[in-house]
Amino acid sequence: MRGAGSLFAEPHEAAREEIAPGAFVLRGFALSMETAVLGALREVTAAAPFRNMVTPGGCRMSVAMTNCGALGWMTDRSGYRYDSVDPESGKKWPVMPGAFRELAERAAAEAGFRGFRPDACLINRYEPEAKLSLHQDKDERDFTQPIVSVSLGIPAIFLFGGFVRGDKTQRVPLEHGDVVVWGGPARLRYHGVMTLKEDEHPLLGRMRVNLTFRKAG
Repeated sequence: MRGAGSLFAEPHEAAREEIAPGAFVLRGFALSMETAVLGALREVTAAAPFRNMVTPGGCRMSVAMTNCGALGWMTDRSGYRYDSVDPESGKKWPVMPGAFRELAERAAAEAGFRGFRPDACLINRYEPEAKLSLHQDKDERDFTQPIVSVSLGIPAIFLFGGFVRGDKTQRVPLEHGDVVVWGGPARLRYHGVMTLKEDEHPLLGRMRVNLTFRKAG
């Protein structure tokens, strides 16, 4: 299976697939930076551990989350929002690692969104049976900026829909190292992740980690 190999995966040219106007999958795009990205991920999650946040309605999310960057996305009983402070530690979120920033900016440029400068990276950890319901990324201030989403670990099925929750969705298989970028006319499309199946990745074990980069402030 592509992308399930070692830290020393051979560099290759990523394939770009358009899934909608303004939305692209960059197959294997993150593999050339795998070592640096996974090392940075360990540092971030040691400083700001994963936690299962609670929605405004009181539901505990099956996906565990943390953040890095100037702003971090969070949810609790008071609503969805960005904040510069980790509520569990009372400290600022960890600085966004250089490897994260470089990967996000390169992927955005590859998809046609040059000049992307993310200030927030939401990190999601999925274990088998976890899922993410259809939603829009709409808590950011500037919808002219794209979303860059990096998949690491076990495979997942990404759901990419329309501008109404009930619109038909595409099922997009994603593997370790794939990057999805959407912006422009696709920026406010609904998207989510289907329930993960039992699997194991040689580097990350029984989990999928997703890095989602935004320009939030």
